[in-house]
Amino acid sequence: MLRELQITNLAIIEKLHVEFAPGLNILTGETGAGKSIIIDAVNLILGGRASSDLIRSGAREASVEAVFDLAGREALLATLSDAGIDCDGELLVRRVVQQGGKNRVFIGGGLATTSVLSDLCRNLINIYGQHDAQTLLKTENHLRLLDGFAGSLSLREEFASRFEAYQAAKNELAALEEGEREAERRLDLLTFQSAEIGDAKLHPGEEEELAEERLRLSHSGKLLSVSQQAFETLYGDDAALLGGLRRIIGTVAEAGSLDHALAPVAETLEGAYAQLEDAALTLRDYAASVEAEPGRLEQLEDRLDAINRLQRKYGASIDEILAYQRDVDAELETLGNREQAKGELQERIAVLERELELLGGKLSKAREKGAAGLKTGMERELSELAMKNALFETSFERSSEARNYGFERCEFLFSPNPGEPPKSLAKIASGGELSRLMLALKQLHPDSEVPTLIFDEVDTGIGGATSALIGEKLKRVAKSQQVLAITHLPQVAAFADMHLKVEKGVSAGRTATSVEYLDPEARVAEIARMLAGARVTEKTLEHAREMIQEAVR
Repeated sequence: MLRELQITNLAIIEKLHVEFAPGLNILTGETGAGKSIIIDAVNLILGGRASSDLIRSGAREASVEAVFDLAGREALLATLSDAGIDCDGELLVRRVVQQGGKNRVFIGGGLATTSVLSDLCRNLINIYGQHDAQTLLKTENHLRLLDGFAGSLSLREEFASRFEAYQAAKNELAALEEGEREAERRLDLLTFQSAEIGDAKLHPGEEEELAEERLRLSHSGKLLSVSQQAFETLYGDDAALLGGLRRIIGTVAEAGSLDHALAPVAETLEGAYAQLEDAALTLRDYAASVEAEPGRLEQLEDRLDAINRLQRKYGASIDEILAYQRDVDAELETLGNREQAKGELQERIAVLERELELLGGKLSKAREKGAAGLKTGMERELSELAMKNALFETSFERSSEARNYGFERCEFLFSPNPGEPPKSLAKIASGGELSRLMLALKQLHPDSEVPTLIFDEVDTGIGGATSALIGEKLKRVAKSQQVLAITHLPQVAAFADMHLKVEKGVSAGRTATSVEYLDPEARVAEIARMLAGARVTEKTLEHAREMIQEAVR
């Protein structure tokens, strides 16, 4: 609820601090005292248009601060949390209007935009009357109000959830179909790329192996000459190294029979001979292999060129090329499943369409029944509010296509005058009529969706017994929501839980507005003033007391 309001340099208000209570807060005072300026201040908190004309003469800026008590309002606290606004149950909102039309907004101590302010505070306060009737003036709210009265809000939310899933599936299918041609082109390209890489039969490390072999074959002449020469030197004839070594081994072995100390030397030489013989035979085989591959170098060059071409297209190394091929194959699999995915989406859409048809039918029936009951109830309530011949109807605009909350939109129609057909409520209802219409709606469906309701001169043009009935109805609404009501009728003021008197006076040569909280005796005096004007008698005071006592009863 709205707990405090502080206004500085706004119109004729220099500085005004007002505290409000739960229940019914009544504001009274002479015409022009500044009651409407308090409503202007609340409108600024709601994100309303800010004009430098509102700034008190001689001041550089005007400001409005509001403190809201949100204890127990879990949905609102969650909304604030989602918006990144820390709130421990108490929320401070401040708006500053500067010369030149500039303004600043603070929510919970941090800077914010006017649009964020508007989105937030429309969930905190609604004003009905001569200024902004935010709810009834916006026809998009009428369907929600009807659903609230008809008891179909849960069905509405269920439909909205299904509709969201339906729209998501349709969008996914549209994106799939829209990309059909591009997908075909992509499929052709990826198929070619996968085949090109696959045909190359690459394996990791191949490029290094080929480069090493190419280096060897590029110098095959030298390698052949070296290997042949080394083989001849080691093993080629009787004069070769191994032949000489064999003779030395024989000599040392013979000497070893004379001196056993030479036996190990003979064994060492025997081992060296075996190793050299192996090396010689390896050189012989190596020389033979070099001679046996005359066309191999050309094959290597062709293979390396092929690998280089693939590297320029798909990756800097064979590992990268093979990784690219894996990605291509995975995407090919996905593209290949498009038809299956398309079929599954079409089936899901068909199921959701059937569900929407079923839910929408139930919702439409509930709304039709609710509209009939709402018409009866509203016309009865309006009759009690001195609008005996008023007509109230709900006009439906139906569609074969599902919308967010059903297959229809609705608009409330209204006729305050006999013989006139009902027309768009949002276009023809006056401020006072809007206040009474909303008051009537609240009698029929006393929800507490918005914590604070402000009724601005809801009693315009009303007198007699009907005045007390308006006070009674406001009191009934105030059991579930905080109500602020501006009134000129004592019969309405008598129902106040808190009575505030708005006065205008002159201080230091300047006009200024103040607010007085009325105790029981002061309330009697104020209601007596409202009854009799300037000439308040003891009889008038007694009448005022009786009026308050009757309101309590």
